[in-house]
Amino acid sequence: MRRSPQLALGFALAAFFLWLALRNVDGAALAAAARGVSPVWVAAAPLVLALGYLCRILRWQSMLRRHNPDLSLGRSTVAIVGSIAVNNLLPLRAGDALRTFGFSRWLGVPSSVVLATVLIERLLDMVILILALALALWAFSLDIAAVGLARSGGTVLAVFGIISLLLLLRPRLLGPVFAGLTRVAPVFGPAARYRIAGFLGPLRDTLADLSGRHAMPALMVWSVLVWFFEGATYWVLARSIPALTAPEAAWLAMPTGTLSTLLPSSPGHVGTFDYFAQLATTAAGNPLAEATAFVLITHAVLWLTTTLIGGVCLLIWALSRSGSDARSA
Repeated sequence: MRRSPQLALGFALAAFFLWLALRNVDGAALAAAARGVSPVWVAAAPLVLALGYLCRILRWQSMLRRHNPDLSLGRSTVAIVGSIAVNNLLPLRAGDALRTFGFSRWLGVPSSVVLATVLIERLLDMVILILALALALWAFSLDIAAVGLARSGGTVLAVFGIISLLLLLRPRLLGPVFAGLTRVAPVFGPAARYRIAGFLGPLRDTLADLSGRHAMPALMVWSVLVWFFEGATYWVLARSIPALTAPEAAWLAMPTGTLSTLLPSSPGHVGTFDYFAQLATTAAGNPLAEATAFVLITHAVLWLTTTLIGGVCLLIWALSRSGSDARSA
């Protein structure tokens, strides 16, 4: 019940942004753009997306293998893609909780360590997306009045991203932050203090381990590849719509739409993703109906691909657990 306000806010924002995205779209023009979609380009998109997910899985596996050297690529794939499918279907990032606690035994890694690697994964993704958005804001001739503001925003984002990169490479600089949070924790009571300590300790240790072994640069390279292939997926789908006059807008829509998923929304980020990705696509000079068709197709391909494959992964996991329980009985 305590999460009911969060759920209500998420669905309300999803409805509001979906209305914003569709309120001025000409239905006939949208249908015409959808009818012109090339199935060959659409069919290629999941293959490109799979390359990005392979890089994502290898990045996470390299972190977990420091605690379980025998961890296989298959088990890492089941955990990460299965958790993404759950995020697509359930609210409040339920898939992240499943990956941290539900898959801990499957991975042979303590939950505290899994949580730390998931957080580091999120930090790496955030940094790369911020830098990608900064580059896109500089590169595109945006069809908006506040071009100067966009360029300034790109500069601010780039500076923030570079500082974040330095902190990931030198996590000792975060020592005062961790110490301050530890000192403040008792204010919120013993239970909060215990949870914060259980969260900060593994995160600090994992960051120190990765930087001490010089693994962080490799993780950053994997992260660049993850989002390069994600952007390439958007670009392939943009090419599937002949009427889209500036398909290169996909490289602006990708970081914009992805960062918008940080906002509260419904499962699958309906509305928030669509509105902000559409805004980026039209700002790069594309007509509204064609931009909307591109965004809706992209959202559908991303959601369907990860949900269907993730569903298979969850089935594999469930069958494996059933087999293990039967053997132990």
